[in-house]
Amino acid sequence: ALLFITVYTADGFLFYVEDHCVFNSTKLDDIEYIRSYYYQKLEFTRFSSSVGKYVGYTEYGVRNAEYWNNLPGELSRMRNEKERYCLINVGNDHEAAL
Repeated sequence: ALLFITVYTADGFLFYVEDHCVFNSTKLDDIEYIRSYYYQKLEFTRFSSSVGKYVGYTEYGVRNAEYWNNLPGELSRMRNEKERYCLINVGNDHEAAL
């Protein structure tokens, strides 16, 4: 799986976003793109291409998910990330492993 993390710290509080691809083959249908949002090591919101929308895991995360799910074009942009972000990288990793 591919994993990229962005970290922001301020006054000891930790916020980070994690993008990763879960795959069993290089076919687009077999790839799942996940973007997770964390605060203090607790995941509060996630977008999963297999679900097709944002899901919140805390009160704050639920509010974020509702907002992002209702933004015009946001869900289609995130759904396209699977092809844009994962497909090329999964192909490169698969080729390197062989």
